[in-house]
Amino acid sequence: MKGFSAHIGYLFQELPLEHRFAAARDAGFRMVEHPSLYALPATRVRQLLSDCGLGIVQSSFPAGDIARGEKGFAALPDEIERFRASVSVSLDYAVQAGIPALHCMAGVRPPGADPERMWDIYIANMRVAAEAAAERGVLVLIEPISSGSIADYFIEDPLEAVRAITEIGASNVRLLFDVFHATMIGSDPFAFIRDHAALIYHVHIADHPGRHEPGTGIIDFDRLYTTLEEVHYDGFVGCEYSPRGGTLEGLGWMKRAGASRHA
Repeated sequence: MKGFSAHIGYLFQELPLEHRFAAARDAGFRMVEHPSLYALPATRVRQLLSDCGLGIVQSSFPAGDIARGEKGFAALPDEIERFRASVSVSLDYAVQAGIPALHCMAGVRPPGADPERMWDIYIANMRVAAEAAAERGVLVLIEPISSGSIADYFIEDPLEAVRAITEIGASNVRLLFDVFHATMIGSDPFAFIRDHAALIYHVHIADHPGRHEPGTGIIDFDRLYTTLEEVHYDGFVGCEYSPRGGTLEGLGWMKRAGASRHA
């Protein structure tokens, strides 16, 4: 692994979004990520990254109206046109901002929706997104999200994501593997990493339970880092956790992880 990425949707929330880039740099990170940067012009994001000497790992396609409970819409039967209209706009933004990969959220299952129909819609929509993204040199990411975090999220099990990547059949569709979500559903994250390392573009961490800093729960992070090294994982590990207090006060775990793993 190359080091740790600051997920500035979770970390440094005590600061305005534009100030979180410099805060991440000052805390020792050299990579950041965020689930939705669209409130900032793409050129502003690129400038902030340049000014702070930072790279960016990933962001996302629009997730919809969070206040109404929307968590993406790639699998939703009534949102096909809306999803496809968002593809070019999102990819243009990513290219202008210098974002190499976009997470595409599947959405929350509507009451009474047919799961098989949703699956077919999801695969078809993801193929459209993947083809358009390939033309722009952008990766499309799938992240399984546990129902304990988002009730009825369409892609929960990492093995469902593996199946989707296989069916989509595009080399630029990769996995965003979240160790916290996998642990939440009782999956073995270490075995999954060993079995599917070739599909993983990025890894997210938070301890379980609580979704706080590593070392506050039951996950064996030393074993995680060793497993990533054993499979020759060449990406970053994203810190997507909710600090128990201030962000800086909670970063001691990163020093304890060892200088060789510090970003």
